[in-house]
Amino acid sequence: MADKSFLTWPFFEERHRDLAARLDEWAGAYLGAVDHSDTDAACRQIVAMLGEAGFLLHSAVDPVTGAGLDVRSLCLIRETLARHDGLADFAFAMQGLGTGAISLFGSAAQKSEWLTRTRAGDAISAFALTEPQSGSDVANSTMTATRDGDFWVLNGEKTWISNGGIADVYTVFARTGEAPGAKGLSAFIVPAGVSGFEVTERLNVIAPHPLATLRFSECRIPASAMIGEPGQGFRIAMSVLDVFRSTVAAAALGFARRALDEALERVTTRHVQGAPLFDLQMVQGHIADMALDVDAAALLVYRAAWTKDSGAPRVTREAAMAKLFATDQAQVVIDKAVQLHGGDGVKSGETVEKLYREIRALRIYEGASDVQRVVIARQALSTHQGG
Repeated sequence: MADKSFLTWPFFEERHRDLAARLDEWAGAYLGAVDHSDTDAACRQIVAMLGEAGFLLHSAVDPVTGAGLDVRSLCLIRETLARHDGLADFAFAMQGLGTGAISLFGSAAQKSEWLTRTRAGDAISAFALTEPQSGSDVANSTMTATRDGDFWVLNGEKTWISNGGIADVYTVFARTGEAPGAKGLSAFIVPAGVSGFEVTERLNVIAPHPLATLRFSECRIPASAMIGEPGQGFRIAMSVLDVFRSTVAAAALGFARRALDEALERVTTRHVQGAPLFDLQMVQGHIADMALDVDAAALLVYRAAWTKDSGAPRVTREAAMAKLFATDQAQVVIDKAVQLHGGDGVKSGETVEKLYREIRALRIYEGASDVQRVVIARQALSTHQGG
């Protein structure tokens, strides 16, 4: 049983504790029955299940009442789902990230059309930002959107797009040319199946998730498909990531908590020379380090989430610290859990083996660890020079 004492921290309200308890119970009851042999089908099933259970209501703003995103809720959901099932965490996260631009900058009509469906689990969303030559360097994007009367015409390629191939709607960023670099990008809503849009490659990774390369060739979409104003694309993308980057850290925290639980179970039930493995002082040292990393990561994650929910316009520094520390240290925690399991730790299908594959990507996507170090350093310098 994962430690729940962190829920008493002052970051949380009673509604957060209730949400965590309900989701934990639901996940334990239902996620184990999902067949993961077909990743696409499993992802679709989980989205539908999360929608039916009402948990996707937290993934986007309410198009009727306008109630906004609560980052603490997003983080608690991702942490809890990651602890139970990495694909379930992925499925929930992409419903939020994929529609984040619509939540934050979309028109009333866009919100009504798409958020109603994604929050119900009736439509799957995707966030199409990365290109073959521009991963972390978003300003180097080369995909274009050219105005043609009442339409925009998209040309270019996106890659490493989560939910690529199974999504019903894509938020796509393209260069509209208002200015060079970051200031010349705009955001668009592109439904799956529109003429000129195709999935050219499905990408296989060590922890199976739906990923694809997309190509846009003279893809015509109505002018009303633009999110926000021309040239706002970079600002929109960074605002979305500012909200959801902390949730990546929360997912890493969930993986780390599960690894610690599995390690504790292992060292208290496995015997060496007639005594539990836990009696070895070196093993106790590993467990202590793992517990320390988990709590330190949790503090950074929920500080960032609380700061955003408290009204901070940006949490660039806090979110970068949370993502960097939580993802890097989760890798360390999980590696220790694998080591404590001995040969069973690298046996295909074992929980810690799956965690070992799941965690690695989190140190890359939505801002790689080294990019987060640059962000933190620049924020520190800015504070120093300003103070």
